Amino acid sequence: MTSLPTLVLRPGQVSLAELRRASAGGLRLAMDPEALQGLAAAQATVDRIVREDQVVYGINTGFGKLASTRIAGDRLAELQRNLVLSHSVGTGEALPDPVVRLVLATKAVSLARGHSGVRPALVDALLALANADVLPVIPAQGSVGASGDLAPLAHLACVLIGEGQAKVQGRVVPGRQALAAAGLQPFVLGPKEGLALLNGTQVSTALALVGLFGAESVFAAGLLSGVLTLEAIKGSVKPFDARIHAARGQPGQIAVAAAMRALLEGSEIDPSHPHCGRVQDPYSIRCVPQVMGACLDNLQHAARVLRTEANAASDNPLVFADTGEVISGGNFHAEPVAFAADIVALALAEIGAISERRLALLLDTALSGLPAFLVRDSGVNSGFMIAQVTAAALAAENQCLATPSSVTSLPTSANQEDHVSMATYGARRLGGMVRNVAVMVGIEAMAAAQGIDLERVPAPGSAHRPWLRSSPLVEAELAAIRQRVAFLEQDRYLAPDIEAMRGWALRDGEGAAQWPAALAGVLPSHAQA
Repeated sequence: MTSLPTLVLRPGQVSLAELRRASAGGLRLAMDPEALQGLAAAQATVDRIVREDQVVYGINTGFGKLASTRIAGDRLAELQRNLVLSHSVGTGEALPDPVVRLVLATKAVSLARGHSGVRPALVDALLALANADVLPVIPAQGSVGASGDLAPLAHLACVLIGEGQAKVQGRVVPGRQALAAAGLQPFVLGPKEGLALLNGTQVSTALALVGLFGAESVFAAGLLSGVLTLEAIKGSVKPFDARIHAARGQPGQIAVAAAMRALLEGSEIDPSHPHCGRVQDPYSIRCVPQVMGACLDNLQHAARVLRTEANAASDNPLVFADTGEVISGGNFHAEPVAFAADIVALALAEIGAISERRLALLLDTALSGLPAFLVRDSGVNSGFMIAQVTAAALAAENQCLATPSSVTSLPTSANQEDHVSMATYGARRLGGMVRNVAVMVGIEAMAAAQGIDLERVPAPGSAHRPWLRSSPLVEAELAAIRQRVAFLEQDRYLAPDIEAMRGWALRDGEGAAQWPAALAGVLPSHAQA
């Protein structure tokens, strides 16, 4: 049996590339041994407070509006257990496996920062669940992203105390049975341990990270589909001249223009039409560096925020063992994640919107110079006419979904938690948006390949004729597309082709590793690999 590779998590230093690997699974997670000293010191601080009968919020008091209620020492274990059970009120579908893997990993990292006062055994248990691929069933709805992702994290904590449910080899089983499958026994939670498990932004952050990784994939696919469209309509490469973009100075724009030049290097198509009479291409072609560059800048900003949050101590109160203090604050408030998720949503909406406009351009013979709707014998055949309608529908849907979630706040807990982030929903909606964009750019790429092949594939009964090749990188993508979908000689059932091209846009979920280096190098979670 082949042993799995080990990923050592270093609290405060876990990279985006490592987080992407953790979400995918297929490896063994281990905690940096240097974290043990901080964990032990924080736990000793909590034990001293209990032993000295000091009154400290979260250790021997009630929670939220009940913070002024003191709890007797002989009921502290009951307090922590009741906290977990009472907060397990999530609803909706279970979070996807990649998200849950990241929740386990980032919760372990957060606790291992040494500010939560928990036993090292709890951190070990979280990693043991991830390593055994025993994944707590966490309902997707029920968190407002303030005071931590309380309800969803409670469902995770339930499994650790032998309650709730988890997936073992894809089958949902009771929490106690799931623990046994990972070689664990139910925990009796000590002072503050239940609160430490529930407080934190790990669910919001994991959802946003998985959304970011998907956004990276559709960003790369959107650049490729844009290059394919450029070649299909015999557009101009002059707008990608490095001097234009250096004159403006926006880093994302410069990077995108450079990536497009690299993708087109060696193409025979561009030099073939110097006197075609076309003065300027529409903005959806000419301004790809400006639009997609702005998207890239925003994705990189969101990536920085989310990497910081994934490494953060977002529990409350926090233990500072060097001074023996336990200080109540608000690191559980997920406003940074909410803003980052909104930024990713805006980028996703724009990646899809400009792709849909290029698709419409391809189908318009007056603008593209290609056969109407990219099919021979149009009229009898509708070609890609209605595929564009699908893309337009998804573009409109994403424009609605891109409405900021972070500005939506409702008070909870008798106005104790009077401003909340709504980061959890803001991050959760990214999954659907990524899927929509993957369909849109997949349709565009399929249509652009059709436009290129209309000159290459002879009509039935016609002789072969010479044709020009694009660049090696573009030709490789054309070949990959043709492995998934055939040339459209006449109308056929297109829904399976659209689904196949969605897989092309997402690289079947395998992320940035399979993108050409010219693209992968600009993606935040790949550049840090």
